[in-house]
Amino acid sequence: MKLGFRNNGTVLLIAVFVVALLSAVVIGMLHVITGEIQIMRNQVYLTHALATSEAGLNDAFAEIRSDSSWTAGFTGKAFNGGSYTVTVTGSLPNLTIESTGASAQGFVARVAADTTIGTSSPYIIRIDELRINE
Repeated sequence: MKLGFRNNGTVLLIAVFVVALLSAVVIGMLHVITGEIQIMRNQVYLTHALATSEAGLNDAFAEIRSDSSWTAGFTGKAFNGGSYTVTVTGSLPNLTIESTGASAQGFVARVAADTTIGTSSPYIIRIDELRINE
């Protein structure tokens, strides 16, 4: 007895369907991974801006430790590829120091500290409240 097979293209149709399904899964995974990489990159740039603004705050603390009447601040001072701007408001012994840092990619972060300054040199600085990106 002879068995007959009909070649009507079912195997080809299944193979094309499987390839299309796998391609859709791979494209979806690439899309998700690309989004995750962009989120990670933004987090790195924002962290860089925050570190730059903290550097501005520390620079202001150094100035105040040597001269408690210093209130000049900084404008666009370069730091590690970015820059920071510091403003000092209030009157002794209570000063508010605000530092805004920008990364080279344009991300911006802000740190503000309400402080109490000591009365004798070197002037001790106590941070009463620290606000980040408010």
